[in-house]
Amino acid sequence: MTHSSRATSCRTIAKYATKAAECVGTLDRRINPLDNLDAFNLRDHARRLITTCLELGSIREMAELRLTEWAHMLGFRGHFSTRSRHYGPTLGDLRAAREQHARDEEITTGRLPLFDEDTVLVISEWEYAGKGHSAGDLLLAAAISGGCL
Repeated sequence: MTHSSRATSCRTIAKYATKAAECVGTLDRRINPLDNLDAFNLRDHARRLITTCLELGSIREMAELRLTEWAHMLGFRGHFSTRSRHYGPTLGDLRAAREQHARDEEITTGRLPLFDEDTVLVISEWEYAGKGHSAGDLLLAAAISGGCL
């Protein structure tokens, strides 16, 4: 297996590892490398992914990834959102990036004025808008409820 095909295989495995096991058709228990995968009720695609994990796991340079032990999870140890902070962006980082993107989008489209990050906008003028229902709302409510005004 070439380095390029290994990288492609790892990306494919990572893509599917973030999905639920039952969606991809994998198993909910560990697989012994000596197990006959045909004995399991696996989809063809899942079987190929598991086989790739077993093949990659047998390569000395990739042993630290423990792909063989986690082949039933397509080589991924645990849930995608519980990864180490050192591994990549945390969910907090992603949330903050989404908030910043939404803020930038609102500023760009003119729905939000452009202020510095630490600016506090104080609205100190209030205007009386009225009290209770309008005359039309009162008439409509009375007609629906059968009551009087």
